[in-house]
Amino acid sequence: MKKTAFLFPGQGAQFPGMGKDFYDNFEAAREVFHRGNKAMDFDILSIIFEGSEEDLVQTEVTQPAVLLTSLAIYEVLKENDIRPQMVAGLSLGEYSALVAAGALSLEEALPLVQKRGLFMQEAVPAGKGTMAAIIGLERDRVEEVCEEAAFKGVVQPANYNCPGQIVISGEVNAVNEAMEKAREKGAGKIIELKVSAPFHCSLMEPAAEKLFPELEKVQLNKAQLPVVSNVSAENTTEPEVIRKSLIQQVSNAVKWEDSINNMINSGVENFLEVGPGKVLTGFMKKISRNVKTFPVETFDAYRKVEESLLNDGGG
Repeated sequence: MKKTAFLFPGQGAQFPGMGKDFYDNFEAAREVFHRGNKAMDFDILSIIFEGSEEDLVQTEVTQPAVLLTSLAIYEVLKENDIRPQMVAGLSLGEYSALVAAGALSLEEALPLVQKRGLFMQEAVPAGKGTMAAIIGLERDRVEEVCEEAAFKGVVQPANYNCPGQIVISGEVNAVNEAMEKAREKGAGKIIELKVSAPFHCSLMEPAAEKLFPELEKVQLNKAQLPVVSNVSAENTTEPEVIRKSLIQQVSNAVKWEDSINNMINSGVENFLEVGPGKVLTGFMKKISRNVKTFPVETFDAYRKVEESLLNDGGG
């Protein structure tokens, strides 16, 4: 059997109508969607299936919506005997990974990530912070650029996504300065991101402080399979390590490339992107060409995965 890992997407992967074809075709997905809807204080199902992009883009809606859709798809895979040996999730996706690993319940995860989204939104006044993707510079160069631009304010690496793609985050003037310096150092492309707040940098510390008591309230169990932490890029199953890393994750960089390399070094050959979007599949192509990656965002994509994995002994 080939070793399989499930990867769960973060904020930004959402789109109107996501997961609807799973809802229509699988009782397992319907059950998860209905359980999730009951756990929320608003009708999240209507927003996911019938809402506009504007409805979905509000951080405190986006986060539970992406988590719920990802876990409905996960349940379909699990019911059809396609199971992971390891899990990881990008930022918000780490919560989906923890539910999949049995460390956190769906009912507690959904309101928790709704609050997380709200706290992150409130941490920095609108217009004060931004993020930018630096394409084509080595990580030490990007770190250098941030240090050189720090005289203008806070600017830090936020996401080490894949070779040649690192996202920086911070105050607008400092990020603009870092973008300019990255151009001077030969960055191939620089894209300012349309985000509602500067995630995964020290400006998010007020959000981490507010999240701490909320995380103290939830029941965290020992994970039933290894979860790769965003902050350390290392495997964990222990509740207290998980709790600590979820707090740190809010205001620290996501080491995604390192997390994937850890999984590859652990013998993972098949990666499934479980949830909306194909962003993580795109990163995988740049991290390693020696493994197979399958996005599972639609019913048709699921059918291809089922055929491919069950035929070659994966899952």
